[in-house]
Amino acid sequence: MFINKDRLWDTLETHGKIGGTPDGGVCREALTPEDKTGRDLFVTWCREAGLEVAWDEMGTIYATRPGKDNSLLPLAFGSHLDTQPTGGKYDGILGVLGGLEVMRALNDNKAVTDRPLVLIDWTNEEGSRFVPSMMASGIYTGLFKYEDMLKATDANGKVLGDELAASGYKGTEKVGARKFDALLELHIEQGPVLEAKNVEIGIVTGSQGMNWSHVTINGKSSHAGTTPMPYRLDAMGAMARLVQAAHDIANNTPDGCGTVGSITTIPSTYNTIPHTVRFTLDMRHPDEAALQAMLKRFEEAMAAERAKGFTVKREEFGTTPSQAFAPRCVAAVRKATEEAGFSKADIVSGAGHDCVYVNRVCDVGMIFVPCKDGLSHNPKESITKDQAAAGAEVLYRAVMELAKA
Repeated sequence: MFINKDRLWDTLETHGKIGGTPDGGVCREALTPEDKTGRDLFVTWCREAGLEVAWDEMGTIYATRPGKDNSLLPLAFGSHLDTQPTGGKYDGILGVLGGLEVMRALNDNKAVTDRPLVLIDWTNEEGSRFVPSMMASGIYTGLFKYEDMLKATDANGKVLGDELAASGYKGTEKVGARKFDALLELHIEQGPVLEAKNVEIGIVTGSQGMNWSHVTINGKSSHAGTTPMPYRLDAMGAMARLVQAAHDIANNTPDGCGTVGSITTIPSTYNTIPHTVRFTLDMRHPDEAALQAMLKRFEEAMAAERAKGFTVKREEFGTTPSQAFAPRCVAAVRKATEEAGFSKADIVSGAGHDCVYVNRVCDVGMIFVPCKDGLSHNPKESITKDQAAAGAEVLYRAVMELAKA
């Protein structure tokens, strides 16, 4: 094994204490003091490894190791260090700190690559504090406008631009100024498939299509005790039917997923029928045509509610089509896995990741390792030392392959 699995595990466990919660999870949302502390430690470790560290105007950190020919486009790899408010220690973090272990192991082995290497920590991948998710990589690829994202606010009214400046990580380098030959991302699967198949490495061939919407229902507010059921225009009742419709559509579409994750009622009192309900709708499918068919069926369910007298509106706030990853990157991950002797399975990414956005502007590849019970975005998110090491070892070998001129 080229990497040092004990050092990698110590690094993961040390970093996991920053923002640590009593239940064993991590709360280190983007641009909080805990996020800054996590960034600071990462930067220190990178500089100790001899890497040249910089960050752009969105706070994305780049740690560079020179190659034989620094005129070549660099090979990049990394992920994110921010977490959900009830997150774990490995979602995103494994990709960044596993990438750091690759850099350290290259130093240990006195390895020299043809291309320069860049380790990346993307800002605000999670999107739990500031919407949307995958914000920095979305700006990098032109999906989001930098000026618009600076205006994003959190639940307490704090503005992203102000929080970014206060963190000390608002650089002067323009987002997107750095170009890469390819990008690799090591990540936990965040699902149960690899564990169920009892394989060590997931070779990610692409990502499923994803669509995120805000749905708003307007009915009529009235007294909960004096308004008989037939006389109500209850926005909550309409919401319940639409949530059930989303679940039915996903359940009746092979490989489809449908989720309602956030609900707001107005007014929010126990004895008043709400006049307005807002909820988020997340729909996904590996096939773009199937995803669009799911959305069409949901629109039909919305039309049925309009016929009852409700006003119903769906506004998309994020979408990404299903896509295939670069054959050369997939092949490099496959070759690395086989040469390292790990069991493997091809898999399509069900979650959004920074490299899914970056796939629009350069070749990308992903490496998955299993996580216990498929749990992620959960304090019980868990991997073993051997699983972390397997992922980093495959990343090391794939980097050596793709960094050739």
